[in-house]
Amino acid sequence: MSPLNVTHDPALKSWVTSANAAECDFPIQNLPYGVFSTKDRAARIGVALGDRIVDLAVLEQAGLLRPAPSGAVFSKASLNDFMALGRPTWSSTRARLSALLADGGDRALRDDVGLMTRALVPLADATMQMPITVRGYTDFYASKEHATNVGAMFRDPKNALLPNWVHIPIGYNGRASTVVVSGTPVRRPLGQIKPPNSEAPVFSPCRKLDFELEMAAIVGRANPMGETLSVDAARDAIFGFVLLNDWSARDIQAWEYVPLGPFQAKAFATSISPWVVTSEALEPFRATGPSQSPEPLPYLRQSKPSNYDVSLEVTLQVQGLPAPTRICRTNFKHMYWSSAQQLAHHAICGCAMEIGDLLGSGTISGASKDSLGSLLELTWNGANPLTLEDGATRTFIEDGDEVIMSGWCQGQSYRIGFGAVRGSILPAHDVSQ
Repeated sequence: MSPLNVTHDPALKSWVTSANAAECDFPIQNLPYGVFSTKDRAARIGVALGDRIVDLAVLEQAGLLRPAPSGAVFSKASLNDFMALGRPTWSSTRARLSALLADGGDRALRDDVGLMTRALVPLADATMQMPITVRGYTDFYASKEHATNVGAMFRDPKNALLPNWVHIPIGYNGRASTVVVSGTPVRRPLGQIKPPNSEAPVFSPCRKLDFELEMAAIVGRANPMGETLSVDAARDAIFGFVLLNDWSARDIQAWEYVPLGPFQAKAFATSISPWVVTSEALEPFRATGPSQSPEPLPYLRQSKPSNYDVSLEVTLQVQGLPAPTRICRTNFKHMYWSSAQQLAHHAICGCAMEIGDLLGSGTISGASKDSLGSLLELTWNGANPLTLEDGATRTFIEDGDEVIMSGWCQGQSYRIGFGAVRGSILPAHDVSQ
């Protein structure tokens, strides 16, 4: 775990003045990594600062950044090679960038007008790409409120949580091949559905399409097969976090999930935000999670706070309406199982974790009705429709709808933002012919 240092100073300002606005997602204290392209630049790595992207490939070529003496890493179309350099390099690169971009810091970039012009790219001119090559994707089920709601809805309300839930971070292996970056349209899935009054399933487009508000940890340090990670080592192995929408076909899931859990209901798409906010940037916002009772087994016990105080919200934009409606607001700090515990549990059996592995937190729901992180909970499986702007209603997501998730940590005079993860729904393929 990185200590606080000068890069976290709330008083720090940038000579890129758009980064100094109080509501800016990308102040100099953040410096999140992403992969972008423009009409004249192939995909490469940059950091967001105000309304600009700092092109790190340009700085690397100019000699102002040298994270890997043996070769260039920022001209790559993925963060994986940079992450492989390890935490000391992650930290020294952040410190160097902060010095180059701080008002009153190193003037090597600011005073070279030609270089500065090449290095600072307007965000509006960039197309964001997948920030990492996802080697594996695992989704957990770590919100006690969400697990209780789902258990009450589909099982016995008096025994909503299964006995293992408070002892073990529950998860399943998803599909890395269908993890997509924000803005990628999502096709409504097809599958088997068993209507309530039917004895047999039918083949149909999903009728209960849902979102799940999540965050995801990105593994930045591998462990060989057969070796394990302590919770402290797991915490140190996490490079950063993104927002994640784990799209869910609730009716397909209801038919298929017994006895082995989700399959096609989750495999069709998972959307992530394009900016990776580093663990180091989040250090000032570490928070103690809920009390865990019974106490976890020793390999899952935490010596330090491992949750984060991240405010999260979901808005739904209905096609043809002038503005989106906010339908959920919650906080990542309330998760029962932390990302470090999830990673430690994942590796305890000897599973080889790889650089670029994505660990979804599970749906993030709070205790109040407006803090529920899925339409399944917000409408109680369609029984209580939501009323949106201009009187529109929704039980589940319809074709043309766009789901928008955003998140931020609020600091003293600045905020650490994640940007947004957006996805709109396309109609299912016509397979009638």
